Amino acid sequence: MSISKQQYDSMVKKASPNSKSAKDIAKAFVIGGLICCLGQGINDIYSRFDFDEKTAAAWTSITLVLLSAILTGLGIYEKIAKHGGAGTLVPITGFANAVSSSALEFKSEGLVLGLGAKIFTIAGPVILYGTAASFIYGLIYYFFLR
Repeated sequence: MSISKQQYDSMVKKASPNSKSAKDIAKAFVIGGLICCLGQGINDIYSRFDFDEKTAAAWTSITLVLLSAILTGLGIYEKIAKHGGAGTLVPITGFANAVSSSALEFKSEGLVLGLGAKIFTIAGPVILYGTAASFIYGLIYYFFLR
C-alpha cells in the first residue's frame, strides 16, 4: 500500500497527542524543584546530626538513590514521571530510576543473562558518554584554561 506524504502527515497528526508545552514545562519545573527541595531537606537533616558538609552530601545522595529505587519498585516513580516529565530526570534520582527499572524489567530472564546483562541498558550510555566528556573537558581545562 502506497500513501502520499500528505496522507502520512495527516495520520501522524491524528495519532500524536497534542503537546501543551507551557503546561509541561511548568510541571517539569515544579516536580524537578520538589525533588531538589527534598534533597536539600534531607541534607539539612543530616547536617543537624553533626555530619560535616561532605558526609551530609554523600548520605543525601545515598538516600535519594534509595528512595528513587524504592519508588521505582513500587511503581510510584513512573506515576510521578508521567506528570513531571523531564523534571524527574534530576540526575541522581533519574539515574537510579533508570537502573532500577532496567533491573526490574529483566529480572525474569535470570540473574546473569537478565539482570546482570541488562541492568545498565539505559544508564550505560550515560556512564560512557559522561565519563568520556569529563575526560575531554579535563584535558581542555588542563591544557588551555589553567
